[in-house]
Formats: sequence, C-alpha cells, structure tokens
Amino acid sequence: MSKQTLQPFGTDIWIVDGPVVSSAGFRYGTRMVVMKLDGDGLFVWSPIALTDALRTAIGALGDIRCIVGPNSLHHLYLQDWQQAYPQAAVFAAPGLPKRRKDMSFDGELGDAPANAWAGHIDQVVVPGNLITTEVVFFHRDSGTVLFTDLLQNFGPEWFSGWRKIIAQLDHMVGREAQVPRKFRVAFVNRRAARAALKRILAWPADKVLMAHGTPIEQDGAAFIRRAFKWLTG
Repeated sequence: MSKQTLQPFGTDIWIVDGPVVSSAGFRYGTRMVVMKLDGDGLFVWSPIALTDALRTAIGALGDIRCIVGPNSLHHLYLQDWQQAYPQAAVFAAPGLPKRRKDMSFDGELGDAPANAWAGHIDQVVVPGNLITTEVVFFHRDSGTVLFTDLLQNFGPEWFSGWRKIIAQLDHMVGREAQVPRKFRVAFVNRRAARAALKRILAWPADKVLMAHGTPIEQDGAAFIRRAFKWLTG
C-alpha cells in the first residue's frame, strides 16, 4: 500500500485517498475527509484503512473527537478506527447500526448536527432510498458539501470489459459526477428526497467532495443542481 498523505482542500479540511476495495465484483477507490473542530478536535468522515503513516499525519493535526459512517455502505474500517481511538464518539447513518450489529455506536445521525460539531458542520439526511440512507454534510469554513455514494464519477479507464459497459449505463462514468441510475430507481419516496435536496441547495456551496469521483472545486451549488436535475425536473 502506498503511503497515505493528507491533502488540504480548504480552510480546516483535508482529504486522503486510501486503498481500492471490491464490492459485487467492482473496484472502488476509498476516500476519507478530516475537518477541524474547536481547539485541536477533529471530525473524521468515512474512515479509510488505518495505517501508521496515517495515524502520524492525523496526530499532527489534532485529536480525533468524532468519527462518522455517512451511509450504511461505508463501514468497512469503522471498527478499526473505533478501537484505535476509543476516546472518539462514533456516529452512524440510519440503517448502519442494523448492518453492523457487532459494533456499538454513540449516536445515529439525523438532520441536526451533534453538539460536538454544530457551528462547524451542517448535515441533511436524504431519505426514501432503498439502497441506503445517506447523510450529506456541509463544512462551513471551506464551503464544501460532502456526498458519499449519491454522486459518483469514475475515470473512463477505471473499469474494463463488461464492468465498463455496466458502469456507463449506470452513469458511474461520464463528463462529470452524476447520481448512478441504480440510486435514481431506488428513490421510492422522491418527495422526501426533494425536500432534503432543497435544504442542501440552500447551503452556500463552493466545493463538492464525494467518496468516488473527482472533487468539484468551484461553483459547487450549480454542479449539485445539474446532478439532481432528474429529480427536480
């Protein structure tokens, strides 16, 4: 595994890409985001594989106070981080505690931020999807919106063979990140999803991060509107 490095993405926010993992025969890159809270506290979003190099880099930034699993699909390394940082509170998206009954969580993510990160990070639960319920975050200081799997964009050469064809049909590959077709179909309560999206679009978004795709570094709000036009009409 290559050495992992924290890359600044704005004021008090860093990203680090981890190893590739497989799910249902498809390869996915992993990405984690670290955000600064009051003092030297840190908020970790969607943790990746924990290495000694990563522990050292994060230790230079501060102390981890909160770790979140932003949907029920991103949990592979949560327990490792919980064990490595027992002082941190671990929060789960709706549906994740049921999937990870082997873990104990300090709270379930809702539409209001926990006291530990209120004032720094806002959040919205996007309900009504049969695949997963995702919690979308907004880091105020950097103007960054964080999506997990609702937006994806893999490079044209990432997949090959029949997987490439499926990825193209599923909108996982394209000019810019999109909502995959499987997630669109899985929104059985589009009215609830539109209400959540309205709150997301009210944020003064400048940038957009996603777990699987090239970061958007300007005009974030306009990008989100384009990506969800299929939902809003």
